Amino acid sequence: MSKYIGSKCKLCRREGEKLFLKGERCFSAKCAIVKRNFPPGMHGAKRKARLTGYGIQLREKQKAKRLYGLLERQFRKYFETARKKKGSTSEVLVKLLEMRFDNVIYRLGFATSRSKARQMIGHGLFTINGRKVNIPSYNVRPNDIIKIKENKAGKKIFENLKDKLKKHETPSWLLLDAKKLEAKVLSGPAGDELKQIFDSKLIVEFYSR
Repeated sequence: MSKYIGSKCKLCRREGEKLFLKGERCFSAKCAIVKRNFPPGMHGAKRKARLTGYGIQLREKQKAKRLYGLLERQFRKYFETARKKKGSTSEVLVKLLEMRFDNVIYRLGFATSRSKARQMIGHGLFTINGRKVNIPSYNVRPNDIIKIKENKAGKKIFENLKDKLKKHETPSWLLLDAKKLEAKVLSGPAGDELKQIFDSKLIVEFYSR
């Protein structure tokens, strides 16, 4: 499967805001948005062009794709799935994205970024309901129990994790036990928990043209 291998910082600069793609670096003075808050390229520092309605919708779609680390075909598939389900397509879309396994690992604080979470999942460091799951796109369900594999908990990547989790804010739809390094999915996100840095309604409008 193809994947984006370019600079993640350029993606944030292109969207004009932090997408938190580089973990702890995004909170430091080294963040590209702090150092160079203008689009990449030789003409990036010039005045931004005024966007059309289509351009605004496109940027929101690109922002969401980059936030969750998805390519166009993957993202379009999520939209088509959301469109077929009952309820608001925009809300269902965000819910599907939020319940991806890699996003849940990131939300729990086990990884500092979604890309790091994907890497950790691919290496088989976590289990769901006692079974190893190494598919980042796996969609978790209510009552799923997520744990770090016992024989992997001593790895350097989890060093001082319990101390870090004490300061981490976990969404209310996830229940984290920092001492046991395990979590339970209580439900799917709803209400204000569906609010993101992108406008999902504009994404629906983009694909509904």
